[in-house]
Amino acid sequence: MIKKLPVPLWTILSPIVAWLAYFANSFDFGVSYTFFLAAVLIAAVLAAVHHAEVVAHRVGEPFGTLLLALAITVIEVALIVSLMLTGGPDTAALARDTVLAAVMIILTGIIGLCLLVGGAKFKEQVFSLPGVSAAVVTLTAILVLTLILPNYTTSKAGPEYTPTQLIFVAVVCLVLYGAFVMVQTIRHRDFFLPPDADGNEEVHAEPPTNKVALLSTFLLLLCLGIVVLLAKALAPDIENAVVNFGAPKSLVGVIIAAVVLLPEGLAAYRAARKNRLQTSLNLALGSALASIGLTIPAVAIVSMLTGMTITLGIDMKATVLLLLAQFTIMLSLATGRTNILQGIVLLVIFTVYLFTIIAP
Repeated sequence: MIKKLPVPLWTILSPIVAWLAYFANSFDFGVSYTFFLAAVLIAAVLAAVHHAEVVAHRVGEPFGTLLLALAITVIEVALIVSLMLTGGPDTAALARDTVLAAVMIILTGIIGLCLLVGGAKFKEQVFSLPGVSAAVVTLTAILVLTLILPNYTTSKAGPEYTPTQLIFVAVVCLVLYGAFVMVQTIRHRDFFLPPDADGNEEVHAEPPTNKVALLSTFLLLLCLGIVVLLAKALAPDIENAVVNFGAPKSLVGVIIAAVVLLPEGLAAYRAARKNRLQTSLNLALGSALASIGLTIPAVAIVSMLTGMTITLGIDMKATVLLLLAQFTIMLSLATGRTNILQGIVLLVIFTVYLFTIIAP
């Protein structure tokens, strides 16, 4: 008799095949192999979502969503730092562009889609207002200090911080993010739990065993690692396609950020469809906070060690769109209840963001 596997077979094979495909990419198999890499990349993303949900169910909210956000962000930071170290001065704005793309994708794209599908299916959805408010106020402070304030400091010309200012802002980012994590996991953990948790059947479902959770954690890390590596490997082909299309190269950063955030986006989408909007918002806002709160300190350290100049300030067009997105998020999540309209508005802003990249 065949023993039943602790997790679905496809979720085990997907990362293994993806890693083998990545190492085989050193051979020139032609254009058709690029499509194969894209296919295994999607399979790895879907497997990552499954294992993330297993781990989240085992450790409970909000620790599960926090672990997924941290895992993806750490790998994202490692990718940015490696590209900076190999790319030299040409990558001075890489961290800024990647963080901006990630934040806009999360705030307007992922949250907008979650509110849209949740509102379409359930008309109204509820969430814990104190937890979301804590995340939004922290995110607002970090965004302004890292992406907008550099344009208005006078110690150094241009949208850049001096080394002293950069270190100070990096420390501030770590303090703010550390304070948020402490509030989320220790001081006010109940703020980040679904308000209707008692009536949610999934909350009372039997959690996976420690063995299954450890296996899923290992496979999750394999999936996340290969997602980033495949995204990096496919970047030249994506860049060529973007150039041939006639769009600016900045669109490449948006596409890569979208690929890296795809596991979290799918997990948030599936949670919204199951009427677990709190989980969706924990994932989305936690990812945005981790992305900017950990990336800026990391690139600050790289800047100090290598003497590389880091450009952080965004231009006026990006500033307007970022502030619009942040203001709309504040209004949309101000009452503890959401409907389809807020999702539509956020997705329209996301569409405008993408359109102004293609047609600046």
